Amino acid sequence: MDEQQVRHFLADFFSDLSAEAEYEMRHEDYAMEMPQSAERIRSREKMREFQEDYLAPPTIQLRRVVVREGLWVIEGANDYGEGQVFTVVLSIKLKDGKMWRDTRCYTEPFEAPEWRAQLVERF
Repeated sequence: MDEQQVRHFLADFFSDLSAEAEYEMRHEDYAMEMPQSAERIRSREKMREFQEDYLAPPTIQLRRVVVREGLWVIEGANDYGEGQVFTVVLSIKLKDGKMWRDTRCYTEPFEAPEWRAQLVERF
């Protein structure tokens, strides 16, 4: 798939998150890591269990998708409700056309220090 096709695929995919549909997209040797919490989920079966046990999963809005040979880099916003919105960057390596390695880096918003206010542009 090219970048545009991957973007449309992911937009549809994230609009209706399904543990079963994602399970089918994962390689049998799948692993996902979240560096901020130092957690790793090894196997697509455990990932499906993780998703099924997640009571209120976030919604995901795509911001950017970059596609290279066997690699998707995705930037998005995860909305957990009640004002909790975090930027997430996913690095997904493909193997045999399926998601094989998945690294998810989440950022938490923070207040910028006053000393640099005159040097930056706020958005």
